[in-house]
Amino acid sequence: MASLQLCDGYLLVKPSVSPRFLSQRISHRLIPKASSASPPPSSSSLSFTRRELLYQSAAVTLSLSSIPVKEAKADEQLSEWERVFLPIDPGVVLLDIAFVPDDPSRGFLLGTRQTLLETKDGGNTWAPRSIPSAEEEDFNYRFNSISFKGKQGWIIGKPAILLYTGDAGENWDRIPLSSQLPGDMVFIKATGEESAEMVTDEGAIYVTSNKGYNWKAAIQETVSATLNRTVSSGISGASYYTGTFSAVNRSPDGRYVAVSSRGNFFLTWEPGQPYWQPHNRAVARRIQNMGWRADGGLWLLVRGGGLYLSKGTGITEDFEEVPVQSRGFGILDVGYRSEEEAWAAGGSGILLRTRNGGKSWNRDKAADNIAANLYAVKFLDDKKGFVLGNDGVLLRYVG
Repeated sequence: MASLQLCDGYLLVKPSVSPRFLSQRISHRLIPKASSASPPPSSSSLSFTRRELLYQSAAVTLSLSSIPVKEAKADEQLSEWERVFLPIDPGVVLLDIAFVPDDPSRGFLLGTRQTLLETKDGGNTWAPRSIPSAEEEDFNYRFNSISFKGKQGWIIGKPAILLYTGDAGENWDRIPLSSQLPGDMVFIKATGEESAEMVTDEGAIYVTSNKGYNWKAAIQETVSATLNRTVSSGISGASYYTGTFSAVNRSPDGRYVAVSSRGNFFLTWEPGQPYWQPHNRAVARRIQNMGWRADGGLWLLVRGGGLYLSKGTGITEDFEEVPVQSRGFGILDVGYRSEEEAWAAGGSGILLRTRNGGKSWNRDKAADNIAANLYAVKFLDDKKGFVLGNDGVLLRYVG
């Protein structure tokens, strides 16, 4: 806006612009005061004055508005994730997500406090889903893992509960479990027609081929039995081991990697092996989590924010550290979208991306303003991905 001031019979117009713009044009514009004693200015003079003022105003408007517009566009382009708000209680920790292969728009989301949500539009919106057979008792289940093969799906939780569906989640049946099951169920994988593979936090692996009514052990003993039997294994911290797994991950070809609850060593298992194979950690800090890269190698996270990649593919104890901008927050999980692109998530909304197979990582600002820890990165294919966190935080990949 311009300010008006009376000065010796003239109206003094002062454009409210910065000195930089005033120096480019005249600093004051005198317009004769309209009165009977003063001759009216010519139309050409008024026209010229108005043009000058309009020019000044337009120049100021453009210069002041151009910068924030560009910044807004830049912010929009920084992130490839959007937050999906969920109808759940505050404090819920999201733990796993899966979609029905025969109906990709339909999926289920699991978490603590007996949280089970369903989507029918590919993950844009979610609604609470109840399962009567899981509500007959006064337990507040923690649903840990879900997996689908075709229209057949499985859910496991703690206290021990096993649910099965043969119709893409329309109906869920509760399957009875033995009270002698060693440890708590932490992972399940649908493997075929009425078939699944299940892992407990004590290292027991079971397979079923009849909807879970009978299970067969795929391994001869639990991890604690193996380690306590082989005291001379040379694994640091393995003697008199009584702990459990803090994390377990399965590769597409059926190999497992697990981290001991103390983080002082890790274990691997391949189909056909009778026991878990313990491995010394090759890093100074304790292990936070481990998993499989898209090329078949391993990634390893340590407490405090370090990220390591194994040299080559397959199972090895040879790792090298990769520099990451974690801002001092711990990284909790890594998910691969392709062999070259992967995302890492962790404490205080930290989100990182690599586009060169993990050699370098850049921070994404998608969750900078979200006060939550991000626990899991799940890519179902190269176009559908999710990040799961506490306090019901869910991020959806939008590319």
